[in-house]
Amino acid sequence: MKRRTLVGGIAAAAAAAAAAPGDTSPRRIGMSDVDRLQKRFAEIIASDHRHGGQLGTEQKAAALADEALNLQNAGSASQRVRGRLYASAAAFRSSAMWAAIDGRRYDVAKAHMREAQALAEMSCDQSIKFRIWRHAGTMYRHMGRPADALAANDVARNLSLTRRDPLFASLGLARQGAIHGTAQDRTSTRRAFEQAQEAMLRADLADYRPVWMLAFYDQAELDSLALSAYLALGDYPAAEYHAHRCLAALRPHMVRSRAIATTRLAHAQLAQGAADAATATAMHVTASAATQHARVARMLQEFGAALRATAPHTATVQTWTEHVATWRTTV
Repeated sequence: MKRRTLVGGIAAAAAAAAAAPGDTSPRRIGMSDVDRLQKRFAEIIASDHRHGGQLGTEQKAAALADEALNLQNAGSASQRVRGRLYASAAAFRSSAMWAAIDGRRYDVAKAHMREAQALAEMSCDQSIKFRIWRHAGTMYRHMGRPADALAANDVARNLSLTRRDPLFASLGLARQGAIHGTAQDRTSTRRAFEQAQEAMLRADLADYRPVWMLAFYDQAELDSLALSAYLALGDYPAAEYHAHRCLAALRPHMVRSRAIATTRLAHAQLAQGAADAATATAMHVTASAATQHARVARMLQEFGAALRATAPHTATVQTWTEHVATWRTTV
């Protein structure tokens, strides 16, 4: 009943927004409209990788979801086009969801998730369903709810898409490994990442995949997830190993991911007693990421607290304190 009510509400909103007073001219909605939306979606993806977690990205993605939905009632269209429009709306809404998650705005993220899930059901697009449930798993992991995270990630992993495409299977397994790390399940963590690596090696990278998948999932992201998992487990040498692999392989556009991996590397080094090396690593995080990305800012605050507890009244702490002070004048 709740899903029918939500879907009905979305359709009603689309109809109201699409009704232009006095405009009775017929219009044919086609793949050119879908292609235009896909270009805007690529822009949202690029903005997310540069900045991450920004309210502006969330709001723009939500507005584009409404724009895609409004086209459903702006004219006639084939069933194929209508499915693609629903998929586009779901994709934009899932990007709004991800921006809210990355910015630690979890209540808002849940609202985006519910709308994205309803739209994805109408689209019958398995790849966007996978993305939404994967985001849900990450959200619950960040919220410290590993059981819910595993349940959400299992929905993504049980889609037939993961049986057809080893790269989707790899991503689902890597996310599962990160969740197991949060849950302190060392054996399951190791097994999941071994399976994720095997699946990635089986994948044919020449196959067609959606732009959001091509833009971020590769060996660097797999190592980034392993870094997160082993850091949570307290296996700091393994975390540092995956951090170096991740940073060496990251593509230039992955600005947000580089800041996160660098900060996690600093934590792993500090936990091994290398305060000077850890501080030097943390100082490589850009001022914009340190001050404008909620997740990075929180991790750096935790790093500073751990540094002061580990090496109190040292020149290293003074160096870090002075460096943090420069962020106020460089941003």
